[in-house]
Amino acid sequence: MWRGAAVRLLRGGGAGSPRAASGAAVAELRRRLESELEDIQGAGTWKSERIIASRQGPHLRLTSGGAGTYEAAGRALGLFPRCDARVSLSFPAGILNFCANNYLGLSSHPEVIRAAVEALEKFGAGLSSVRFICGTQSIHKDLEEKIARFHQREDAILYASCFDANTGIFEALLTPEDAVLSDELNHASIIDGIRLCKANKYRYKHMDMQDLEAKLQDAQKHRLRLVATDGAFSMDGDIAPLREICQLAQKYDALVFIDECHATGFLGPNGRGTDELLGVMDKVTIINSTLGKALGGAAGGYTTGPKPLIELLRQRSRPYLFSNSLPPAVVGCASKALDLLMDSNAIAQSMAAKTQRFRSKMTAAGFSISGKDHPICPVMLGDARLAAVMAEDMLNRGIYVIGFSYPVVPKGKARIRVQISAVHSDEDIDRCVEAFTEVGRKHGALP
Repeated sequence: MWRGAAVRLLRGGGAGSPRAASGAAVAELRRRLESELEDIQGAGTWKSERIIASRQGPHLRLTSGGAGTYEAAGRALGLFPRCDARVSLSFPAGILNFCANNYLGLSSHPEVIRAAVEALEKFGAGLSSVRFICGTQSIHKDLEEKIARFHQREDAILYASCFDANTGIFEALLTPEDAVLSDELNHASIIDGIRLCKANKYRYKHMDMQDLEAKLQDAQKHRLRLVATDGAFSMDGDIAPLREICQLAQKYDALVFIDECHATGFLGPNGRGTDELLGVMDKVTIINSTLGKALGGAAGGYTTGPKPLIELLRQRSRPYLFSNSLPPAVVGCASKALDLLMDSNAIAQSMAAKTQRFRSKMTAAGFSISGKDHPICPVMLGDARLAAVMAEDMLNRGIYVIGFSYPVVPKGKARIRVQISAVHSDEDIDRCVEAFTEVGRKHGALP
């Protein structure tokens, strides 16, 4: 069917006809796309999707075809005829999953699933509308209240994703009279959100407080100053020095914004995030985070902070105003996940020992692990091809991990990012380390 559609698309009329012109334009587009795809493949940064045929969890079942079925279809259409992406077409039984953001293992928790089913049955599949027209249900308001209570803030607003939350806040809050100061390694969604606003933009060196202070001094000429940082940096597993950031913000009369996607639910004594971990909950003004990682793993994001800010976002934040409401099942998942967290901190606290076990064993084996005390454990390799080949060899040994390379991380900083979950057993972790050691020696990453 796809091949027939492509043929019909390229079949034009006589010379000079609109159909012929359209066919020429499509042919030129195809040529440019093929060239760009070949460049990606040649750089060793091709990203293949592995298809999961089971629930998200520490143990997975993958389809036998994997991403290869899609690449075969693409080659048949001529989309990337010379693509030779490395894809395993058969997988060993008992795949161990070490690359999901399922930090607390709640994406398949029976109570979370039950809450989703109940919300689906009671409130339907979706709202077919945005919030302010015909898309706000009682469960949306209940979840926003629960999020604010969890973070000990005044109010909260839901988005379709935290990417939307990040692209929606800066434009609504900041004007050309204001300034935003952003860590150079902030998440892409923060960078994109800042690009959309008209504030004066400063970028400070990664977690460099001297550079931040110099830029805060320069930004004193602006009306409002907002320091924006990830709480925990997803590619490096390091945690922002929030105490020092908040001290500088107080010194220079600035506000602090943090993205907590890789912290909410498991950092801090009660899993409230990096501000709780570092004892600065009363000094951070705005928090953006996600429901799609530790809090049920489905989808959705939010902003929580001062009530007037949240009210302003309801009036002016474009992703909120023009995106459909979160589906009831997603709201049900996240609400139950928060209930579990607020009832007990046992799940959140279980992360520390498992993270330390993996980091210490991998370091002892000779690997360089970026970051500190975070369940994101990047195995630094440097070379993009090495990261891709080692990740596939790990899969052949029953360990699901993914190599990261440019443009996701800077050139020369390729890595395999391992993510520890509360539902990994000690045996799972030890098996992963053993596989890394074997594969590392095979490919020269270890002596």
